[in-house]
Amino acid sequence: MWGDTDRTMFSILGTGGSRGGPIGGGAVRGSTREIRRLIDEKAAELLEANVDDIVIEAGNIHVAGVAARGISYAEVAAAAATEAGSSGSSGEGEPAGGWLRRKSSGESAVFESEFSYQGADDGGWRCATHACVVEVDLATGQVAIPRYLVVEDCGPIINPAIVDGQIRGGVAQAVGAVLYENTRYDDDANLQASTYLDYLIPTAMEIPDIEVHHLETLSPGENDYRGVGEGGMIGGPAAITNAIEDALAPLGVRVTEQYLPPTRILELAGVIDPERR
Repeated sequence: MWGDTDRTMFSILGTGGSRGGPIGGGAVRGSTREIRRLIDEKAAELLEANVDDIVIEAGNIHVAGVAARGISYAEVAAAAATEAGSSGSSGEGEPAGGWLRRKSSGESAVFESEFSYQGADDGGWRCATHACVVEVDLATGQVAIPRYLVVEDCGPIINPAIVDGQIRGGVAQAVGAVLYENTRYDDDANLQASTYLDYLIPTAMEIPDIEVHHLETLSPGENDYRGVGEGGMIGGPAAITNAIEDALAPLGVRVTEQYLPPTRILELAGVIDPERR
């Protein structure tokens, strides 16, 4: 449900962008922990055991060290529903497992919990280190990137393919921002790069192979997941421009700008005169 300011207080945080996993996952973790407590308590009652001794393994709820005396989720739910006076107990028209599915059909659930989570103060941010090797051709001003590496830490990874795709997509944006993409206007404020003939974007031919490695540092709060999409356009341009400066260092070049097309590379290197371009 989207936040409605008629019903909820205003906040710049919420579940948008890179907070969906941390905030949503934290709410799920907290509420399911409460459901687990309710299940443990009911199972302990049925097994005549201490609640701290209840173990759940592969759907088998049992006392620690006595797996053979286990019961199922369905049996626990059916017992709780019967005790609460719900109709249709196990063996009378509906499988016991149906009790665990009633909530999705709009009927009351056997175990319910509510949990509000707004996130840990410093648990929503990810970290990355970008490093790249560049080769600068002083005859043409072209920049090649034979190697690009990223070490990313977004906490535990939910979907590796999506995470790596976001990282590589961000690096592709960084390559475009430094070497290709630029919006220009003339003296009358007319846009001079309104088509892809004038506004250049990198394609698969210009994007290098991107090596991605991961760390998984845990965070405070209910959830260790953190966003991952921003890293490429934060670390990428700095890594590329610094690598170019390092390559041109023997010429005494200092790079203090982000957009570096071939003509600007040649100007910085002193190959061509910017006044006569």
